[in-house]
Amino acid sequence: MKLTNTTWFWVLQLFGWGLFVAAQRLNELFNIEYPYKYSVILYSITTLFFGVLCTTLLRYFLKNQLSFDQYKKREVIQISIAYSVASILLSVSFFITNPIRNHYANHIEKFDKNTFLESFFSSFLVIFIWLFFYFLIKNSRRINENKLERLQLETNLKEAQLNTLKGQINPHFMFNSLNNIKGLIREDAEKSREMITRLSEMLRYSLAKNNIDTIALENEIKMVEHYIALSKIHLEDRLTFEKEVPKHLLDIKVPPMLIQILVENAVKHGISDLEEGGIVSLKVFDTNNNLEIRVTNTGTLNNVKNTTKIGVSNIKKRLRLLYAEKARFSLSENNNLVTATIKIPIL
Repeated sequence: MKLTNTTWFWVLQLFGWGLFVAAQRLNELFNIEYPYKYSVILYSITTLFFGVLCTTLLRYFLKNQLSFDQYKKREVIQISIAYSVASILLSVSFFITNPIRNHYANHIEKFDKNTFLESFFSSFLVIFIWLFFYFLIKNSRRINENKLERLQLETNLKEAQLNTLKGQINPHFMFNSLNNIKGLIREDAEKSREMITRLSEMLRYSLAKNNIDTIALENEIKMVEHYIALSKIHLEDRLTFEKEVPKHLLDIKVPPMLIQILVENAVKHGISDLEEGGIVSLKVFDTNNNLEIRVTNTGTLNNVKNTTKIGVSNIKKRLRLLYAEKARFSLSENNNLVTATIKIPIL
């Protein structure tokens, strides 16, 4: 069960004052003659009571008058006044309970004006120590609460950004697919109907996965295969697709539609711009507890640079939000082949 701030205050309050009284009176309790032991116990109880009372009133004042966010001149004056009043009240309580102490103190020490002065100054010292620990605990809790609030705000911001990025995926994909359907409606009604069926299956899948951050790699690969089948109806023999995905990796979690966007970019900005077409290759493997995803397509990076690069930008933002510095994304060109590589930690 989690203790509230008020419960913690009373636990520490009673423990602290109990320790203070015990440190002062235990020696007297064990060394004084038996008839006077009850006076020691009574004096200890009254000291504990008035100490708790004075500091509880002090805490009530501070809690209602200070914000604990800043300590300017006004706050310092309020704390000083409260400190002085609480110290005087505690010293007065010592005088009130003095007859009880006199009942046994005269048997073990000389009780004179100096003793009263010591009690007066000890009151200021005790309240000062109490204030020191009170502000130390209060400010420490305040700092921790602020850290938690900042973490919560950052988490909420990341979730909002991820939802925005996910919202960009579906319109981007729909734009490309509907353009393909538009071009085929007059040429081949049968193929256009097939494309619409494929598109509806993909949209159903993407909508179902839009509220989660990761899915099994196997499901993502199925999404890619749907997209390739859809694209091949339009590109026909100009598109060749190859994949290498070990079976033992199919259960690993990946961000939804991440690979699909890589493949989509490879087809649209690589193969679609080549009259002779080309190859899109997907390879997935694990290295050093990281999942490495490579999508290679025939073409050059110049084709990619001339696009809006919505998909690439989206991938980078999602990886940064989900994995921070643990994920990597890169684009490279070699021998008329463009390779997009993603490395993410295996969770």
